[in-house]
Amino acid sequence: MSNVVMPDRQTLALDVYGPVGRSPWLDVDWRRHQRWVEVAGRPVNVIDIGPGADAGASRGTIVWIHGLSGSWQNWLENLPVLAAAGWRCVALDLPGFGASPMPAERISITGYAAVVDELLRVLGVSRAVVVGNSMGGFVGAEIALRFPTWVDRLVLVSAAGLTIESQRNLYYVARATGRITAMSAGWLASKSDFLARRVRSRRTLLSIVAAHPSRLPAPLVSEQLKGSGKPGFVPAMDALTSYPIRDRLSRIEAPTLIVWGDKDPLVPVRDAWEFGKLIPNSRVVVYEDTGHVAMLERPEAFNALMAEFLED
Repeated sequence: MSNVVMPDRQTLALDVYGPVGRSPWLDVDWRRHQRWVEVAGRPVNVIDIGPGADAGASRGTIVWIHGLSGSWQNWLENLPVLAAAGWRCVALDLPGFGASPMPAERISITGYAAVVDELLRVLGVSRAVVVGNSMGGFVGAEIALRFPTWVDRLVLVSAAGLTIESQRNLYYVARATGRITAMSAGWLASKSDFLARRVRSRRTLLSIVAAHPSRLPAPLVSEQLKGSGKPGFVPAMDALTSYPIRDRLSRIEAPTLIVWGDKDPLVPVRDAWEFGKLIPNSRVVVYEDTGHVAMLERPEAFNALMAEFLED
């Protein structure tokens, strides 16, 4: 690594959209890395991959937190790459999403932060890098505020928490959409492979998160569809809109990387610059022609940026 100091605000134009070649995740037997961990009296679905899954992590631990209507599969393009680089990667389905059942208590941002904290304690992790997308970014920021002693670094990918305060119309539309999607969750999961193979279906189903969903590979899209329509959607949406965080962001101590897409249809790119302004030790990177899930839309660039941030 060079000692060149990178600017704290960048907008990058990239030539490559989506994965290049065969993605490493396709060759992983994920059953070997899946485990159930009891947290707050409920089982949580966890993927634990990397050197630390069987022995002491050689470089450290990264915990990956998905967004609203997401699951651990949101990080498929990233987990094997960072694990191969020597990091223990822990990705979970938040309670009420993916394969994890609903929590015993009402869903809240503070509750999700506590779940991640307890999960890492159960796994024997004392320090970690926290990476979150969308709602997961909101949860990640809350973790950095509530549990600063074990957060080494923080990565926010199109994080929720700022614009949602004023976007009430979007909230009501998303709430209604969530109810409809929940009713068709079983059908979506059973037809995910079929729908993912159809370019028109990919465009229809993922246009709300990706700038060019038709250019994403069918297997990757299929895995994303399997995580939709879960019972946690509506209560998590309620939690997002009822818990302000803006005035506390200046208290985040961990070095923070903020990654965004300039065509994010859910959380406007202006929030990236606002997060950068409010969080003291932060760096903002915006990818042009990219939507809400930069880690899937620009995986090669995102993984390289992560590696650079972790080594800096």
